[in-house]
Amino acid sequence: MIQLTINNKKISVEPGTTILEAAKQNGINIPTLCYMEGVHKFGSCRICSVEVVGARTLQVACMAEVRDGMVVYTNSKKVLKARKVLYQLMLSDHSKNCLSCNRNQSCELQQLGETLGVMETRFDTGSAREQIDISPSITRDLSKCILCRRCVTVCKGVQGVGILDAQNRGFDSLIAPAMDHSINDAKCAFCGQCTVVCPVGALKETDHITRVWEAINNSEKRVIFQPAPAVRVALGEMFGYPVGTSVTGKMAAAIRELGVDDVFDTNWAADLTILEEGTEFLGRAIDVLSGKKAVLPLITSCSPGWIKYIESYYPQLTPNLSTCKSPHMMLGVMTKTYYAEKIKFEPEKIYTVSIMPCTAKKFEISREEMENRGIRNVDAVLTTRELGQMIKQAGIDFRNLAEGLFDDPLGQSTGAADIFGVTGGVMEAAIRTVYAIITGRELPFDNLHVTPIVGLDQIKDATLKFENVLPEYKMFEGFEVKIAVTSGLAGAKILMDQIVAGTSPYHFIEVMGCPSGCICGGGQPRSDDPDVRMKRLKAMYSEDEAKTLRQSHHNPSISAVYKDYLGKPCGHLSHELLHTHYFDRSKDNEE
Repeated sequence: MIQLTINNKKISVEPGTTILEAAKQNGINIPTLCYMEGVHKFGSCRICSVEVVGARTLQVACMAEVRDGMVVYTNSKKVLKARKVLYQLMLSDHSKNCLSCNRNQSCELQQLGETLGVMETRFDTGSAREQIDISPSITRDLSKCILCRRCVTVCKGVQGVGILDAQNRGFDSLIAPAMDHSINDAKCAFCGQCTVVCPVGALKETDHITRVWEAINNSEKRVIFQPAPAVRVALGEMFGYPVGTSVTGKMAAAIRELGVDDVFDTNWAADLTILEEGTEFLGRAIDVLSGKKAVLPLITSCSPGWIKYIESYYPQLTPNLSTCKSPHMMLGVMTKTYYAEKIKFEPEKIYTVSIMPCTAKKFEISREEMENRGIRNVDAVLTTRELGQMIKQAGIDFRNLAEGLFDDPLGQSTGAADIFGVTGGVMEAAIRTVYAIITGRELPFDNLHVTPIVGLDQIKDATLKFENVLPEYKMFEGFEVKIAVTSGLAGAKILMDQIVAGTSPYHFIEVMGCPSGCICGGGQPRSDDPDVRMKRLKAMYSEDEAKTLRQSHHNPSISAVYKDYLGKPCGHLSHELLHTHYFDRSKDNEE
């Protein structure tokens, strides 16, 4: 153990511990800004500077490791003065429009100023970076960037994409794509993980709130909202609920209070997706087992950030993708066909709004192919954060709302749909149904959970052997289906490289673009709870387990829509409305 003294307090810590970690372990808080525990330490902001006796200059606590006999002061006069000067220098070229910034009162730079006791701005040179870069999903305001490089680390180190990096030097330094590209032209996946880690308002989702309010206030529009599974276990955090609290009923009630006409549930379409995607997998597997040509492994297609990534970096593998649209796009098209016909309403006057944990969904609705019969499938996407903002704007007392319900006929769902929000959930939901179709029995796992693919590991896999199958599926007797699950684009790269190399053992692969899946999507509330991923995951599984119906093929509303309208899964009409195609984006904007 290393023996040292911090603020006259003698402590012992493991070798290799930084001063920042040693202080935290012993109840001493050192302010930070660029640092993110376990993710990013670079020392660029230097706010965590401390005084080490014998050192010529102040030391950066997040980078400097402890030494035996070290004496450290974290709040000396020299340290406090230096931190204030460093903070004021950051403010010198930082945009001052705090009152109109979307991070007002949730800005880490603001909070740091309060912590440091900074009451005035000593230097004001005006921002040298006045550029605003707007893409369908993400907006970058360089006048607010503090060069902390958190976004660089999450884009390059966590996601393995690396379209952001430090460009230029000195006063001309900025964080941006190379070669003066906009984020729209840089093969960005639009996953939005950079917007989650940005401490200020330099990176945020591209606003859809304004257009949604306009639609709600347009008496000619019939406005329909649909929230994704992961929204219900995170929205409460914006209203003071503990991380991992499910607020499904209050969410439905709050949406209705906004003045919308119908409150449907993306979960309904998640069940629909399982019938389509499960049937698609069965078709490909039957072809392979019958000696015909078919492309395997089949890869899930409900994560638009992942779709943009594979189109940009592995376009040769797009034939492996399921052709199913993502659930919210399926529900969008069903509101403007099936539902419009049912209520005898003009489909072009239906305005469908998806509430998503994801920023990439904003890009997805702009894709040229996401329309049917000349009408866009979905008109706007609100992130979980944006929905929270709208509820606050409307003056709704969220915590005291009575529990609300979703509307029929597109609001009923099974537990299988809920777990779409977690890594492994889409695969488990599909396997629950595929196994039942082939064998006539439920999955032989505890409580229906495919336990090998439950959890937060980057890559998980399992083997499922089919035995005692139904006569019509005799070709599956003894067949072992190998499945894999990954979340985050770095994990996706590992699995795609195996397919390219011809070494992949898998038949069915689930990919989520964001680490841990939608529960930690780019549009979810920001949290400093170190257990946020596990708490939200447990809440999603609790939603599933609380339902009576937990397999998608048991949803009576889905059965009815096939009987009354679609015909059969992967039939002619469902292919027209619920399936899509992909593009090779690998050469887009190359110079």
